[in-house]
Amino acid sequence: MLLCDIGNTSYHFLDGETDYKKDRLSFDPSTIKEDIHYICVNPKIKTILKNLPNWIDLSTKLDMSKYYETMGVDRMVASEAIENGIIIDAGSAVTVDVVKDGLFQGGFIYPGLNAMSKTYKDISSALDYPFNFDLDLNTLPKNSTDAISYGYLKTLYCEVISHDMNIVLTGGDAKEFAKIFPDAKVNESLIFKGMKKLLQNR
Repeated sequence: MLLCDIGNTSYHFLDGETDYKKDRLSFDPSTIKEDIHYICVNPKIKTILKNLPNWIDLSTKLDMSKYYETMGVDRMVASEAIENGIIIDAGSAVTVDVVKDGLFQGGFIYPGLNAMSKTYKDISSALDYPFNFDLDLNTLPKNSTDAISYGYLKTLYCEVISHDMNIVLTGGDAKEFAKIFPDAKVNESLIFKGMKKLLQNR
């Protein structure tokens, strides 16, 4: 079974137990001849794939009434993968979604690491510091690096733990965020798990 999660920067494939990525700009989807089930958040790519009959859009298998109209299909599919918990998908944006008894309860969107770093840098070059995920979130900082990190991370941390639920981390920066959520489970294949579940239920 060949699966593909298409984002804004890459095609992320799962072929059996092997996953790999192809760059969005250089990869030609018509080179794949076998059937492939996919989800896609990129409207331009989705238009191209509609003309390739072996690319099968899994979003048509979703019960859209469980979600809101403008919600990203990647968030929906990740939510399908768990019964109870909070999903933090740490990618170009950080999305946080709550699922209880298999039903999506709501969520929010936060800037990703690169986006937030750029925001600070755009304010002033004096704020161009890397984020420190090892800082103590229970102590107010006394240096610029930790002050920036605290301002970004503490708000997210407090909102997530206020729900008192198991946390699942996924996305490219999941391992960084695991430093402030040490009890969380990192599952970099969560979206593929949700895709497989949709295929089983079709």
